[in-house]
Amino acid sequence: MPKVPESAWAVDTRRSTLISRAALLCVLAVQAVLSLRLRGTAFQDEALYIASGHYELDNLLHGTPLPVDFAAYFSGHPKLYPVLAALVDGPFGLAGVRALSLVFMLATTALLYAATRRMFNSRSALGAAALFSVVQSTIVLGRLATYDAAALFLLALAFWVLVRTGRMKAPAVLLAAPPIALAFGVKYAAGLYIPTLVVLAVLTAYRQRGVRTLLRGALLAAGVLVLLGAGWALSGPLGGISSTTTDRQHGSDTAWTLLQHSAQWGGLVFLTALAGSVAYVVRARMVEMPWVSGSTPGRVRRALLGTVLTGTALLATAYQIHLQTEVSLYKHVGFGLLFAAPMAGLGMSRLVGSHFRNPQLGIMLFVLTLVLGMVQAQNAFSFPDSRGPMAYLRTVVDRKGVYLAEESEVPGYYLRDVTGWNQWKNTASLDYTAKNGKRYSGGEPAGFRAAVRDGYFDVIMLRGGVTPEVDAAVRKELRGNAHYRLTAQFPTTTSSGTSSYRIWVKQ
Repeated sequence: MPKVPESAWAVDTRRSTLISRAALLCVLAVQAVLSLRLRGTAFQDEALYIASGHYELDNLLHGTPLPVDFAAYFSGHPKLYPVLAALVDGPFGLAGVRALSLVFMLATTALLYAATRRMFNSRSALGAAALFSVVQSTIVLGRLATYDAAALFLLALAFWVLVRTGRMKAPAVLLAAPPIALAFGVKYAAGLYIPTLVVLAVLTAYRQRGVRTLLRGALLAAGVLVLLGAGWALSGPLGGISSTTTDRQHGSDTAWTLLQHSAQWGGLVFLTALAGSVAYVVRARMVEMPWVSGSTPGRVRRALLGTVLTGTALLATAYQIHLQTEVSLYKHVGFGLLFAAPMAGLGMSRLVGSHFRNPQLGIMLFVLTLVLGMVQAQNAFSFPDSRGPMAYLRTVVDRKGVYLAEESEVPGYYLRDVTGWNQWKNTASLDYTAKNGKRYSGGEPAGFRAAVRDGYFDVIMLRGGVTPEVDAAVRKELRGNAHYRLTAQFPTTTSSGTSSYRIWVKQ
């Protein structure tokens, strides 16, 4: 008689496997449609990473000097994802780079299904994939040309390798070390999940017991450290690790705000995972053959597995509460949900019950998660339409002027064929020495006012909302200024409301 998978109430046959994989294809199709329905011009981060990738690629191929040290402030190594994005952007443009992110996210869901199926069963795997595929972070990252999707794919690959090698000899776990180390290089925040993967290396070792189980985790940790050390030695200084991750500047967002938003974006899946963890501890399998219960992992091991997987969903929120900032939290929540999803799939399976006694409960859970994910993703992926401003700017810029824009990365990307990266200044920081000899630095509004007063910028483009104090100071100085004339205005609408791009050109 075929062996019953852990936590299952039915055996896997060839027919059930084919049905399960066909259902997975449907899940992936839904995920792809939800991501592809998001539209818009380049977001600030997308423009930054793709444009930097072109400069890094020129540096690698032709030795062209970099306009700035991207490694000093990037939250991932600039010669990894940005270069890959630039290679795709060359022939296929922004749409191609976004399609690459979609491929990464679809592969992530497929790997999640494969890992969960091997840990539990096909029905739990489908539940995990279905819930993960429709949460906000998954939908958005499948359409966002940033390195988040690539890093999440690498973490999912490492997770699958750990589960896949769980019945092999301990050295096989080293196969997971390269994707873990590469995930950290692609996005430094992925390092937050390395301890989880090391612990999972121990908990997924089914054949080993005692010291041999701990050896598997020790081998993985050592392998990752060796690879990261080698990468550090070869890459040189990476100031972005401290400035964006380990020693990031603290914000002013309250813990309550971060908890509320995290609950909105991933709370339903987290609660389902919590229920699944409890159910797994209480009863390892839903079978009608009590004599097979002895072959399951012990209750302590089951409790540890559920705690680690479900608890990992809280890491990003806890870390950003420490930093008091909500920046990128809507993306980082998805990293934790990747690990909580297997227990959520198990919870969904137990909710439906053996022999599909309560299918309506599983359908309600999926539909509610789907609706929330669609609405939240639409609000998150809502960027100003920069097509009109970029077309107009192309007629008034060249390689000689100095230009001010709130989100300077966007024109820096779209207009890189007619301008240089360093010609664009943003409203976050400015180093300027006024004509009266006074020097300004940082985000002082007075520095921007002095630069406008002196006619330092050849073109000024403001939209409002990014740096309100600097915007107000610049606008005030532009009133009655003989150097500049308002030449164009382009209204745009986002989920935050309506605003307008206003462009002043130096006379």
